[in-house]
Amino acid sequence: MIELSHQKFKTAVGFTLMELLVAMTIGLIVLGGVAKTFTAQSRQNSAEEQIGQMQQNVRGALDLMLREIQMAGYKPAGGTFNGIQTSTSTTLRVKLDLDSSGVETDGSTDDISYAFDSATGLITRTLNNSGASATVADNITAFTFTYLDANGASTTTNTSVRRITINITARTAKPDPSYTSNGGYRTYQISADVTPPNLAL
Repeated sequence: MIELSHQKFKTAVGFTLMELLVAMTIGLIVLGGVAKTFTAQSRQNSAEEQIGQMQQNVRGALDLMLREIQMAGYKPAGGTFNGIQTSTSTTLRVKLDLDSSGVETDGSTDDISYAFDSATGLITRTLNNSGASATVADNITAFTFTYLDANGASTTTNTSVRRITINITARTAKPDPSYTSNGGYRTYQISADVTPPNLAL
């Protein structure tokens, strides 16, 4: 007796067109959410980087100015020059004798000028009236020097200056699309007082 074996075949079941459309829609929604999160995170990181650069830019400039202005009038070997040569709201020129030569005409007495140009937004530094200015800080929107005498009163007389207040306002190099104020530019303001001890001598 011969037995015949029968094999049963299962028909493969696929996705219907509707199921594919639903799956694709869900996938696109998920991808859109991921892309949106990534874009938002990238913008946040960029904004934080811009803010960090802005603050570093201003603090570095202020630190340099404070250190050099603090030395205004320094003349250990004597001399007759005044520590403050020019004093306006946006320009300050100081003199100091770092090599202790005591000679003003030998080119060794340091003559340092700081100036702000509102048109370019730059704070520049010029050494020994060379005419060649180096940029100390950029993207500056406001900058002022304020001068006070020994009694704390405002003065415009170079020989009367005893304290100098520096105010700087900077902005980020690029606007932040998520920041609606000030055209998208974030700002940072800092100020400091410096009292050069040699101005009283």
